[in-house]
Amino acid sequence: MATINETQDQIVEDFSAFDDWMDKYQMLIELGNNLEPLAEQYKTPQNLIEGCQSRVWIQADYDEASHLIHFTGDSDAVIVKGLVSLIISVLNDHTPDEILNAELYFIEKIGLKEHLSPTRSNGLLAMVKQMRIYALAFKAKA
Repeated sequence: MATINETQDQIVEDFSAFDDWMDKYQMLIELGNNLEPLAEQYKTPQNLIEGCQSRVWIQADYDEASHLIHFTGDSDAVIVKGLVSLIISVLNDHTPDEILNAELYFIEKIGLKEHLSPTRSNGLLAMVKQMRIYALAFKAKA
């Protein structure tokens, strides 16, 4: 199983293959299309991420035996769904401590910060914040 930083480095490498931002957006759309759809039962108000322009849901499940958090998510917007897919691929199936201590540098390194609209950028930060809140809650419970 890859560490959070190994996954981030892989994403940075994948995105660095493209110079053109249209190609990078296309890659985001493909990532979103490959994201496993979220079961309708999880598309609830408490899983809805505040601060996103489009609708984004993130579900977190904690495995007490392995101490890993499993994330699933979805969005009604294609590029945002790609962002959901990216952030899940980085933080999925890690412990609360790993998630809380992770420095998510891939967002800046692949240039998302300057190529996303301010509302999408805020939405991405809101997703990360919510995933960290889940991690904190699971850590407190354990």
